Amino acid sequence: MRQEELGKYTYRWEEGCFPLGADSLALGEFVTLRPGDRVLDLGCGAGLLLLLCARRGEKLTLTGVELDDHAAALARENLDRNGLAGEILAGDYGVVPLPQAEVVVSNPPWYPAGQKGDAAHVEGCDLDALCRLAAGALGHKGRFALVYPPARLAELLAALQRAGLEPKRLRLCRHRLDKPPYAALVEAVKGGRPGLDILPDRLEE
Repeated sequence: MRQEELGKYTYRWEEGCFPLGADSLALGEFVTLRPGDRVLDLGCGAGLLLLLCARRGEKLTLTGVELDDHAAALARENLDRNGLAGEILAGDYGVVPLPQAEVVVSNPPWYPAGQKGDAAHVEGCDLDALCRLAAGALGHKGRFALVYPPARLAELLAALQRAGLEPKRLRLCRHRLDKPPYAALVEAVKGGRPGLDILPDRLEE
């Protein structure tokens, strides 16, 4: 069992679960949260993003959906251990009935099945389906925030718009100024007006 301190919360995970990574930390800092928001994490793993949201937001309602039963059990333990109320639904987020939310977050697989990529992101993900599911869980002006590889940014923006989610905020993440970005953070609004704010890059230096 591995453990990482996240301010007032502690994240614990095991081999095979999604580890604490710079991309998830960046997304947890990026997503817009308001007091009392219902937050839904699609593909929550051991609950990392839910903890990252909880350390920033006030009186949030936390729900995660996770396909892997073991990871889902760890997510429940992480919420309980940190004194956070929430629900973890075990199953495919394309099948499990999703609750309504003001905010949906996701760190989905980055590469289609069969493409070479990061070992943590090699399982297939239907990006259009993910965006449609997020839109279905959100009410008008609800927010969907996710992290994705910059090389697939055009594909992501198009999928969001097809689902009725208008991209409103974009931030690129870099380890150093002289290195290309390793991740793109995007927040889209259901039924939002066109207009994308390009925020300053996030640097790990």
